[in-house]
Amino acid sequence: MLPTQNQPPLKAYTPPRPTREDLDFADLAVIDLSKLSTPEGQSELVQQLRRALLEVGFFYVINHGYTPSQTARIFDIANLSFNQISNEEKKKYAQKDEAIYQGYKIKHQWVINSGVYDEIEQYAVNHNGAVHEHPPALRPFVPELTAFARQNHYQVLRPILRLLSKSLELPEHTFVRMHDFSTDGTSPTRFIQYYPRPEAHEILTKNVWLKGHTDPDFGNVTILYSQPIGGLQILSSDNKWRWIKHIDNALVVNLGDAMEFLCGGYYRATKHRVVQPPVDQQKISRLGVFYFSTPNDDIRLSPLIESPVLQREGFRKYFEDGKVPTMAEWRKQRTARYGRSQLKASVEEEGVEEEIIHGAVVKHYN
Repeated sequence: MLPTQNQPPLKAYTPPRPTREDLDFADLAVIDLSKLSTPEGQSELVQQLRRALLEVGFFYVINHGYTPSQTARIFDIANLSFNQISNEEKKKYAQKDEAIYQGYKIKHQWVINSGVYDEIEQYAVNHNGAVHEHPPALRPFVPELTAFARQNHYQVLRPILRLLSKSLELPEHTFVRMHDFSTDGTSPTRFIQYYPRPEAHEILTKNVWLKGHTDPDFGNVTILYSQPIGGLQILSSDNKWRWIKHIDNALVVNLGDAMEFLCGGYYRATKHRVVQPPVDQQKISRLGVFYFSTPNDDIRLSPLIESPVLQREGFRKYFEDGKVPTMAEWRKQRTARYGRSQLKASVEEEGVEEEIIHGAVVKHYN
């Protein structure tokens, strides 16, 4: 849990009210982690999770251990990282290695479309917030950032991983053992702010702020703290983009590419994108709080063929035998190339661009 005593003072972030637009929202399952306390509840959640991942790919999580006031506090810190630190300081603490998210990702590094660059800033924090240097204004909050990562790993990620293992009829701790805490160089806690763009850029990009993708969720499980500004959409099975609706103090969860590889395609990394917010929110910066999990760096991303479910239902191998990358190899390539690769139009799917990484086709959806 976040420290509750002797917290340093912090300017409160006031979130905007949710959109009042009549939008086409996706119908997501709600996973209530309080049901884990009984065998019957666990069995119900396993079945609910399986349906959610096979039919939609995203789901909500509630009763995850954070109170609304604790969630508000982490948004206060996220807001500070962007709006109370100068651009000069952000550049000083920008990520030094394109293959490792740590520190700031500055705006205008990714090409969105038609020569238009992104208006996105990120601040990524290691499991152990003290292992890298932060701007002076953020340093008093490092203990809270570390506690936030620990909370997400043990109280949210691990229960989800256990449910995933059970849904594949694998031993309960199969995925948990692949995810050690504080043993790799990744930075799972990430604050992301999208800034409003000029109308000319909206026209050139058809209002898309981040192309349809399964990456950068290149790991196993992505946890997003629901926030009221719209923009996140998922591609539904009927090939329509649908909005994700805000639920106070809920988490929005989806699987990344590594989990798709480990599941042999039984569970897929859902295609999603970020677009210009609804009309009543278009002039407001969109602030997000995320926890991105990845397997241990030495895990090879081949299907868990010992799963009875995969043996019954079938599975796909994404890499040639002998050429299966480790999580570290996949992570470094995806991170270094995201938003910078020269993409080629797919010859099979309209509006899809592709690149090849470690022999696997990575798709981007316009």
